[in-house]
Amino acid sequence: MSGKVFLANLFLLLLLVSGGHSDIILHINNECTFTLWLGANPSMGDFNSENGPGTLEIFSLSEPWSGSIWARTKCGMNASNLFSCETGDCSSGEIVCQGLQPKYPVTLLNLGVSQSVVSYEVSLNHGFNIPIRIQPIGGSLVDGSGPCPVVDCIQDLGNVCPAELVAKNQNGAYVGCYSACDSLKDPKFCCTGSFTGQACQPNDYSQRFKQLCNLAHTYPTDNDPPTYRCSWAAKYEITFCAF
Repeated sequence: MSGKVFLANLFLLLLLVSGGHSDIILHINNECTFTLWLGANPSMGDFNSENGPGTLEIFSLSEPWSGSIWARTKCGMNASNLFSCETGDCSSGEIVCQGLQPKYPVTLLNLGVSQSVVSYEVSLNHGFNIPIRIQPIGGSLVDGSGPCPVVDCIQDLGNVCPAELVAKNQNGAYVGCYSACDSLKDPKFCCTGSFTGQACQPNDYSQRFKQLCNLAHTYPTDNDPPTYRCSWAAKYEITFCAF
């Protein structure tokens, strides 16, 4: 039995023995070759922010909760002795984000949990910094159309990121890809002003991202695939760098 399977079984066994109630079980896997620091808005409570390469964190998310989860990269103390990250930084100055918003660009996993139903999507509406996948284990869609599908963006958008959207670190190296809205501030990309509702349409940038990550939402009103709503899943596998 692998270490990950053993930890998962031990966790569930302890819940049963203690009579405790499990809300939504998240298995957060870091398959990257580097350490990640997780962020969430709003705060998810007492979960481990720092996840080394090859690690698994098992977390019970209490409902109701609705927000975003993301990964921060290349983090550490800066010259002012404040904690900061190259991507996904939440400007708290500490390892824990304290429910603050991330600095873009960042790949977002948006979750909503209510009455044991989980809605989930991978969003590139604020760019891309790292591949991510969410896979419900078991469960079925609340509309009765079938099992709960995998949603992901596991390609590196750095391969197709236009020069005008490239995010760089202080040394000028690529670290992520901005969304067209966040980089160019144009209402037609942000779906604001006269570009709301049906006037909000895919654009050249979102279509380029969609070619690599067809299961992710790439512009504000993108609903292909829909935001899935899943019930009765045993757990949700969240994997970073799931190439």
